Amino acid sequence: MAGIKDVAKKAGVSVSTISNVINGRHAKMGAETLRRVQEAISELQYTPNAVARQLRSGQTRTLGLVVPSVANPFWGNVSQLIEKEALKRGYQVLICNAERDPELEANYLSSLYGSSIRGVILGSSPVSFDYLRELAEKGMQVAAFDRKTRGAQGVVSCSVSIDQALGARLATRHLIGLGHKRIAFISGPIGTSNRTARLNGMRSELEKAGLTLDSDLVWLGPNATGFGDSQSADLGRTGIRELLTLDDPPTAVFTVNDMYAIGACAGARDLGYRVPEDLSVVGFDDIFMAEVMQPPLTTVRQPVEQMSKLMVAKLIDTLETKGEIDDPHVELPPELIVRASTAAPRTSVKFQLRSTT
Repeated sequence: MAGIKDVAKKAGVSVSTISNVINGRHAKMGAETLRRVQEAISELQYTPNAVARQLRSGQTRTLGLVVPSVANPFWGNVSQLIEKEALKRGYQVLICNAERDPELEANYLSSLYGSSIRGVILGSSPVSFDYLRELAEKGMQVAAFDRKTRGAQGVVSCSVSIDQALGARLATRHLIGLGHKRIAFISGPIGTSNRTARLNGMRSELEKAGLTLDSDLVWLGPNATGFGDSQSADLGRTGIRELLTLDDPPTAVFTVNDMYAIGACAGARDLGYRVPEDLSVVGFDDIFMAEVMQPPLTTVRQPVEQMSKLMVAKLIDTLETKGEIDDPHVELPPELIVRASTAAPRTSVKFQLRSTT
């Protein structure tokens, strides 16, 4: 069986050059050199010994990915995209669903560290990363997906996010522009950085227009389990049913993500409301279901494909260079996607409900 030295000899290059090609570090390599190396690998049918490589480096070519729950299609899509990008770089991905539970997340990271995995992508947008500081000090490289990392020095190595507050402002500005003044907000428990930013962004845009966000129009999933990630559609449905039975119901609702919005559309229909004629609905994320539902959902798009590519590249570069990388923290702009779930408000939305059960 051919070894790396045999491949280097046949290609007429150094062993380190072969290693660079195997590990995807060949962007600046000459085309002819790369061609010779690839041909030598193919002809000798060389397969790197993963076990030996792990013993030399002290780590596996596996990344951890900790998400709230793949029951939300947003995180299912992110998981698939990150795995695809990691495989291109010769890494596998171990996916963990932690429901935003700090203790469970810390336990997962500890287990991953014990398995010689040194790079983890965290997608839970915690308010603070301090519960992971001890693991980071041991050498675990923590990458924050979809979360700004201000104040997380010494814990988070790199991050890719969008401006959450801006996304909420875009959604709210759109509804105000249509003529809505009674705009509700639906979410599960608010105790994450991203949810807080979206609520604050909505509130600030309303205030800019001379409007206020009444406390009775903010619904935060009082019956949610944990943060409600696996219950999003049901919570959205419950939330809008409660809001629409107020004496002065909203004419529009902005939800913390698309699954809540899909549930809100269903809950409105339960009570005889039509979307968007009687109630405008805006989501956040732009999951694949947003475009195919009826009516298609107006939402704030996160560029998850670009975010996933950047996240994997930055984490792997951090692991392989064993040091600082250029631009470790990147923030991308959100985009408002206007579809058919929003329209100007009716003169009055008070009418006889068909059902309240």
